[in-house]
Amino acid sequence: MSSSGARSGERMVHQDFIARIRYSNALPPPPNPPKLLDIPNTGLASGQYTTPGFASRLAREQPLNIEADAELGMPLDLVGMPGVFDGDERSIQAPVQTPAIHPHDRPLLRPIAALGKPKVAEANVSFLRRTEYISSTTPKRLDASNPRALLPKARRPLRTAPDAAADSPLAIKRKIDRSFETAQQDLKDVKRVKHPTKKHLKVVEAIPMLPDLEAFPDSGAYVTIKFLTNPVSSANEYDTRLISGLFRPIERTEAEEAAYEAALEAHEQDPENNPSPHNLMNYDFYLGQSSTVARNFRRKFDIEDADRDNTDLYTHQGETGPYFQFNRVRAYETADERELDHPTKYSDEIIVAYNDVDAYPRQKAMYYYPIMQKSTIRPQRTKNIARTIGINADEEQMVDQLDITVEDPTEEMLDAMKKYKNHPLGWEQEPDEEDIAAGATQEQGPDADGDADPDVEVDGEADADAEAGADAEAGADAEAGADADPDADADVEANGMDDQHSQADEHRSPSEEGDIEDEDDEE
Repeated sequence: MSSSGARSGERMVHQDFIARIRYSNALPPPPNPPKLLDIPNTGLASGQYTTPGFASRLAREQPLNIEADAELGMPLDLVGMPGVFDGDERSIQAPVQTPAIHPHDRPLLRPIAALGKPKVAEANVSFLRRTEYISSTTPKRLDASNPRALLPKARRPLRTAPDAAADSPLAIKRKIDRSFETAQQDLKDVKRVKHPTKKHLKVVEAIPMLPDLEAFPDSGAYVTIKFLTNPVSSANEYDTRLISGLFRPIERTEAEEAAYEAALEAHEQDPENNPSPHNLMNYDFYLGQSSTVARNFRRKFDIEDADRDNTDLYTHQGETGPYFQFNRVRAYETADERELDHPTKYSDEIIVAYNDVDAYPRQKAMYYYPIMQKSTIRPQRTKNIARTIGINADEEQMVDQLDITVEDPTEEMLDAMKKYKNHPLGWEQEPDEEDIAAGATQEQGPDADGDADPDVEVDGEADADAEAGADAEAGADAEAGADADPDADADVEANGMDDQHSQADEHRSPSEEGDIEDEDDEE
């Protein structure tokens, strides 16, 4: 412990040290030649020059100047080596077989740890560690007074190293089969099943978890959309119209399309300095005019509803026939989007639905559905401001109302659903004639968002599929299927009051589409 004295005008600073600090203060050699000085001392009797510390200090202070000769202290003379100049180097190489050590030399080759008295191995711990921890880790010695301590203790068998072939296909198949056998035993005797953390819980019922192969849309997966803000005005109860909300993709303007193409071309030329541009969609969100419209619209997609083909479910009548009327709420833009492919659509997130009716062809089970795209949307504020001040009033036309009718799917959609039923993880699709023609002519290629031509063909449910490029002209007809994504038949379910999640409904039939009639503000 050391403390600095109080100086005039300074406060005292108390310092504690746990080890002595040594400072090197090596002085240069004196300029004068050495002299013989008569220094009184007591000789060897004092022990000053016979202690190990004196020699250690000399070795530490005096540098060793070793002068090496031209041969670095190891003269090599190859003249006496037989056969060296003839190419035979056996005389200068180590022997292939190590010669036996002479018995007189074996004590000299013992390791350092074997010298001296044997010590009990202690754990390497810091000198600041508390002693009770050291004593707990120190192995205890045998007590001769305790006869049980001298008895040999039973050793646990060593765990065998994992087999190198544990990752082989046969070993994996064996583990899978064993897991099914264990599951069958647990189903026969539910008392065997124990919760890993909550031991007091008991199994009441066990049902299987199966993929619903009958509910694949023509795109092979579903889409989930989450609202960052409440899409409707706050209320004390949930607005059931959100379950039947529709999304209509908004086409990009020519300036936006040119900017995206320029950014994409720059990224392809220099990926390191130019990041990949985000290909995000903008949507118009529509809701039913009333809760009756939303409820009847859902019934048209319920395959278990006996009256779903009844035209009386339509709430409005027009010149072309009955229809459902949906009104525009506002425009939304994509804040975040994550897209998967068919091999990985089951790995991130899935939709789970509980079926408690044990009737053919379905059984009582938990059915899960794949998700290939997750989007988070927010209100589109930039264009709203520009639209208010009249910047782009001539460039775009807003569709304030959708008149929707529901029809049966086409043969092409049914064929795609059947293929995904047989191949859930996708298959190698051949390009159709339209894609080949578009690639050959290069007249009008589809944009990166999957927008279609002005004579819109929408492959989605009432959510207005992302391929819908409806130009908002009066009387523009479109076929609406079952999703809000370019390739997914998932209708959006928005929980507007709590977390505003939009999720695909497992009870909606993916085998139906609708016709959309757009009406402009001008009409």
